[in-house]
Amino acid sequence: MQVVELSRAGYGANISLLMGMHRLRRKVFKDRLDWSVSTTGDFEMDRYDTLDATYLAVADRGAVLGCVRLLPTTGPNMLADTFPELLDGGPAPHSDLVAESSRFCVDTEATDVTTDGGLRQATFMLFAAMLEWGKARGLASIATVTDLRMERILRRAGWTLDRLGAPQRIGSTVAVAGLLPVEQDALEAIRRNGDLAGPVLPLDMPLPLAA
Repeated sequence: MQVVELSRAGYGANISLLMGMHRLRRKVFKDRLDWSVSTTGDFEMDRYDTLDATYLAVADRGAVLGCVRLLPTTGPNMLADTFPELLDGGPAPHSDLVAESSRFCVDTEATDVTTDGGLRQATFMLFAAMLEWGKARGLASIATVTDLRMERILRRAGWTLDRLGAPQRIGSTVAVAGLLPVEQDALEAIRRNGDLAGPVLPLDMPLPLAA
């Protein structure tokens, strides 16, 4: 398995991975979790995919096993523009030092449980990639909207969510917004708990995330 960074400049060269990512998102968010998401054929995609998103994808022999989308908080993003009610009346993060992650998913049918905690290595690889990506850009934190199950997974992996508001039911899930600190301690914990020997992203990855 390897983690591939997909930015707009490289979309065309990685079209098969992009298609695989959108298929996986349909499989997870629509077919398995039954979230209220937009689908087109076999794909799940929304208006935030039309922006200058960066994606991190775990791939194995051309198959996408996991993915996450990253957007600047200085532009349109899910927390500020779709789920502001999760902020308990507070302001949404809006800073060059904070990015937003969304649409995090792993294909649990195609990946094996590889850790004593019951988590898949693809999950740890994506967490580590997010931290490495954030550290390379000098980010302080990554904002996210997730469900309580994923909040527990993050905690077990070694990355604690700093909540921005109380959990609320949205559709078929109970969601919560928070900040994930981009810190070396979290990265080391995830590498240790996920049995990762070192960096999962190339050291010469492109900079920066465009606003």
